[in-house]
Amino acid sequence: MSTTEGVIKSIQGLSGSSGDLSALHRILKGAEETLRTDSDLQLSTLDQLHPSKHSLGYLYLLDVLTCGSMSKEKALLISRFITCCDAEQIRLASDKFVSLCKRFKERVLELRDPLRGVAPLLTAVRKVQVSTKRLTALHPDCLQLCLQAKCYKSGFSVLSDDILEVDQPRDFYLYCYYGGMICIGLKKFQKALELLYNVVTAPMHTLNAIALEAYKKYILVTLIHSGQFSVSLPKCASTAAQRSLKTWCTAYTEVGNCYNEGKISELEAVVVAHGSDFEKDNNLGLVKQAVSSLYKRNILRLTQKYLTLSLQDIANMVQLASAKEAEMHVLQMIQDGQIHALINQKDGMVRFLEDPEQYKTSEMIEVMDSVIQRTIRLSKNLIAMDESLSCDPLYLGKVGRERQRYDFGEDFDTVPQKFSM
Repeated sequence: MSTTEGVIKSIQGLSGSSGDLSALHRILKGAEETLRTDSDLQLSTLDQLHPSKHSLGYLYLLDVLTCGSMSKEKALLISRFITCCDAEQIRLASDKFVSLCKRFKERVLELRDPLRGVAPLLTAVRKVQVSTKRLTALHPDCLQLCLQAKCYKSGFSVLSDDILEVDQPRDFYLYCYYGGMICIGLKKFQKALELLYNVVTAPMHTLNAIALEAYKKYILVTLIHSGQFSVSLPKCASTAAQRSLKTWCTAYTEVGNCYNEGKISELEAVVVAHGSDFEKDNNLGLVKQAVSSLYKRNILRLTQKYLTLSLQDIANMVQLASAKEAEMHVLQMIQDGQIHALINQKDGMVRFLEDPEQYKTSEMIEVMDSVIQRTIRLSKNLIAMDESLSCDPLYLGKVGRERQRYDFGEDFDTVPQKFSM
């Protein structure tokens, strides 16, 4: 009996219970190297197994069969396996499952067909994820496919969880970076800012390329969403970020400084001067959105000074080319809920109104309730994390060592005033 035949029999006989699966796992680990050189192992061998009932064994064999060059047939097998496999079984060899899924992702990218991988990777994330609070190694890959396939809504569904547990920092950086880009695609700028902020302020000993690219987008999204740029990085950012990020992003900080001054002509001159840099970074579209937002920001300032203005006056004050262009901006701002106004088409006058929202409708109450419930959940999670950390032997040991450095065995009030040398 060949190694492959013996393994097949073991898989068929030991896939029923958790105890049997543990024994099967040991057999598969021991036979893995031999299987790689066994000529009896072919794609047709998998026909003897059911991907759902024999998921652990199927995973090991499929991993061996797809280790080299991957044909479309092999990629299709992986896709079907991800959809059918049993989550409990594949979690026994989660590293191998993750490796298989990453191989599949690379293949669909090589084929320039990222859409083919979106649904399987979404399924894979949920199957390998023990808790919705935990970031898996497949989260960034899933978001990358959603981004390249322009399936922003599918990607956003992955971002709905509050991630509190992270194994690898790089996975966290990529998760937040790709997630931020997906939110930009959906024009959910508040969520995009939150995710990009996480990358910029994450602990780092040296500056990395992901944080650098995230900071460029962070500046532009801040301008679009908040209408202002802060030269200083958030205080919680690492020393490496504080020291290096602005140095590598001078073109973007120039855009931010010009935006703060509110002068369209100067801002457009900066955009022209650094246009090639923005295009190379694939940020030119976002830069143009920032420029457009300055027009809207200047119109918003007018609502704080005037009750009525003509469209031509608005065009002149915010440096728009014509009254028609001013009308388009005002209409878009009304539609987006940024301002409240009425336009008289006959005489071209705009009357600015007060916010009609009374914050007492059932829809608004639902929004407020969802925010409160999320805050309560986050608070409970933080308390649980604090309690867990306070009992962690590694943490307590480190705190104890740090305390010894300052524990002189007596109160500070009794420290002698003279020291012998």
